[in-house]
Amino acid sequence: MLNVEKLNKTFRTDGGDVHAVRDVTFHAGDGEIVAIIGASGSGKSTLLSLLGLLDAPDAGSIEMNGTQLAHLDAKGRTKYRSRQVGFVFQAFNLIPNLSALENVKLALEFAEWPKEDRDERAQEMLTMVGLGPDKAVRRPNKLSGGEQQRVAIARAFAAQPQLILADEPTGSLDRKTGQKIVELLRNAASAQQTTVLVVTHDEKVAQQADRRLEIEDGVLVEIA
Repeated sequence: MLNVEKLNKTFRTDGGDVHAVRDVTFHAGDGEIVAIIGASGSGKSTLLSLLGLLDAPDAGSIEMNGTQLAHLDAKGRTKYRSRQVGFVFQAFNLIPNLSALENVKLALEFAEWPKEDRDERAQEMLTMVGLGPDKAVRRPNKLSGGEQQRVAIARAFAAQPQLILADEPTGSLDRKTGQKIVELLRNAASAQQTTVLVVTHDEKVAQQADRRLEIEDGVLVEIA
């Protein structure tokens, strides 16, 4: 589903050029979970930003289901981010003055999901991640860290994207809660046949992926 070929990104700094991503090539299939591991500063998060079209590569291609993404115009990138990709972050990134249900519905609004179906779909996704009606009406500050990450996962999968990009999704959680979050990602990926790429420092998280990519100084050094 996702094919990445010779992806490159260099940042110009006062101290010289930083080659954050260098000739990275890999593929990922429908419903597959791929762990991206490596030391801090190795290029993992930059790679995720490129795949999410939050940043543009200097060279290389990103192809999804036969469509080239790397050189879409601004309108095309916005459409891709709202409809074809979902994001899960370590810091949850929920809107604090909205309820859990409203946070999920907002993603559906951006994806131009039919207005009359948004409430039902958001409820369905919160149920999928184990949050009932009593939690759906709560704002993020009334939810635990694990519950907030469940909302973030529900939001990411709500519009049925083809790709989920998760940047350290268990990083701010205890190990037991983190394990549950990984299980939720796997179950959701399987149910919707969505490809999930997970940047992680946690070896136990990486071990649960279908494949793992190790990056060192922007270079893909191992596919296992």
